[in-house]
Amino acid sequence: SPIVSRIMFALATQNVATQKVALGGRSVRTRRVAPARRAVSVTPKARMYDNILETIGDTPVIKINRLAPEGVTIYAKAEFFNPCSSVKDRLALAVITDAERRGVLKKGDTVVEATSGNTGIAVAMVCAQRGYDCVICMAEPFSVERRKIMRMLGAKVIVTPKAGKGTGMVAKAEELCAKHGWFLCSQFENDANPAYHASTTGPEILQDFAGKQLDYFVTGYGTGGTFQGVGKVLRVARPDCKIILLEPEAAGLIASGIKSERKASGAPAGSHPAFAPHPIQGWTPDFIPKVLEDAQAMNLYDELVPITGAEAIETAQKLARMEGIFTGISGGANMAGALKVAEKAPKGSVILTILADTSERYMSTPLYESIAADMNEEELEIAKSTPSFQLLPDAEPVLQM
Repeated sequence: SPIVSRIMFALATQNVATQKVALGGRSVRTRRVAPARRAVSVTPKARMYDNILETIGDTPVIKINRLAPEGVTIYAKAEFFNPCSSVKDRLALAVITDAERRGVLKKGDTVVEATSGNTGIAVAMVCAQRGYDCVICMAEPFSVERRKIMRMLGAKVIVTPKAGKGTGMVAKAEELCAKHGWFLCSQFENDANPAYHASTTGPEILQDFAGKQLDYFVTGYGTGGTFQGVGKVLRVARPDCKIILLEPEAAGLIASGIKSERKASGAPAGSHPAFAPHPIQGWTPDFIPKVLEDAQAMNLYDELVPITGAEAIETAQKLARMEGIFTGISGGANMAGALKVAEKAPKGSVILTILADTSERYMSTPLYESIAADMNEEELEIAKSTPSFQLLPDAEPVLQM
């Protein structure tokens, strides 16, 4: 496409002015190459930013060491390095900036979005920085941590009934905007979403893997924005790289072959018949987003792989315990998909996946059900192994030295 061609041209030149012409006034930010590891760490030269939104993007790619199978290399692009700890920071900045440029969002307006949480957090952050009022519609089952974070950022959070699912929260957002004249982000239909990934996330991957092997890109979908944007760039710049799309086994919307019914706006007209509740928050609402459907029409994936909720949760926990990488259920799901690809990939293959967000916004979800707040037997035995400062069940606290 012309957009991707301009990106490729911009990446090929180091001249910032030429980059800006190629990308319609925007430049591709070049990242400093990390120095070789040293015995003594050296603090890099600090950069000052004019506002928090300038820190979005340029997230690191991290090698998976202990969890990766022998003979295959796996990397993860850690999107929790964004300022509000998720890939959705990119989407929020893209949609709001695009609306400002088009003149449909002006000073004093209210911004509305329907979201499972991460987009709402990101939209609330951008609105706080830009000075807009923010109203978020979120279905009841999503974690309470997300509601509190959005309210901390100044947003009003409207919780919709569980039975209404994702289509219900979208319908509520549309209804509010129709009544009050507010601006609706429409993340599931807005072309600014994948376009931003095509101009930032995709080129960042190309830059990180310039001159290096990359055989597979593995990702699930929420809106489909990351998948479409990165997929378009990889199809042009790295055509030998296979793109593997993931979805919950319990909600195989794409696997069903049934399209979502739509309103004239592209928003869903109803719940998809193949949908069933699943624990991978941020993945696969109860409809096929328009952004994802457009990506399907572009033939951007080579294989569709189902992931169970149990696999996602177990892998997120393994990433924490074996790699020190703190990601949420969707990050665990993406890594579970990468590990499945690794099982069949030829020896020497290189796989990249995305870790969309941080684990901290899942503490009230099944991800933490097996993690106790109180000391377990092993921890109690360690506590009792020395005499002082013991806090044991059914015993008085011991304070003496």
